[in-house]
Amino acid sequence: MGSSEADEDQLLKSFLAEVSETERDNEVLRILGCFKLNPFEHLKLSFDSAPDEVKKQYRKLSLLVHPDKCKHPQAQEAFAALAKAQQLLLDPQERGYILDQVTAAKEELRAKRKKELKKDSASKIKSLVDEGKYEEQFERSDEFQQQLIIKVREILTEKEWRRRKMQMRISEEEGRLKKDEEETKEMWKRKREHEEKWEETRDQRVSSWRDFMKTGKKGRKGEIKPPKLKTEDPNKSYVQRPVKRN
Repeated sequence: MGSSEADEDQLLKSFLAEVSETERDNEVLRILGCFKLNPFEHLKLSFDSAPDEVKKQYRKLSLLVHPDKCKHPQAQEAFAALAKAQQLLLDPQERGYILDQVTAAKEELRAKRKKELKKDSASKIKSLVDEGKYEEQFERSDEFQQQLIIKVREILTEKEWRRRKMQMRISEEEGRLKKDEEETKEMWKRKREHEEKWEETRDQRVSSWRDFMKTGKKGRKGEIKPPKLKTEDPNKSYVQRPVKRN
């Protein structure tokens, strides 16, 4: 650790020693009140903050609300929120996604301002004369930065809502496919059980058929058969009822 880093570390420790319990509690409440989808807000950083700034700010705020130093009942929750914010901003993919939404928000605000300038001739002329410096100054203003934060919230909220709806549809489809799979398995199970039972009774069925072939036509031994009725037509092989004659 260099001398400058050591001095900075000592300065931070002195600062934290002077922080009152009320200030720690207020910081916990601020963190928990932040817009959950924007990690820059949790760490109180601007959208153009570098990764090194993210690490430095996380260390400062995490020591401020650390459960071992802060007595607030939700200190652990605030501490975890800061850790997640740092993780997101140090992950290139997650950071890139958020910054893409920041870019989209800026474009929307610029388009809106362009329309407003068309109605304001004085501002339009000033913008043209300054060759873009007028707009650069405006985008550095607190007014624009506040508009940007709000617009980023709107875009992130809309994106998250779409993601959750898509996830819900995917879950529903997965549930339907799982149900169909279970029903198919049950159908094949019943079919196998039926085939197994059919195979188990095969010998019995064969034996019953053989017995029928032996005794079915001749009748059982000792069985009394009813007398055959005479037919009117001796050429007919089936039995007819006798015809009554008047």
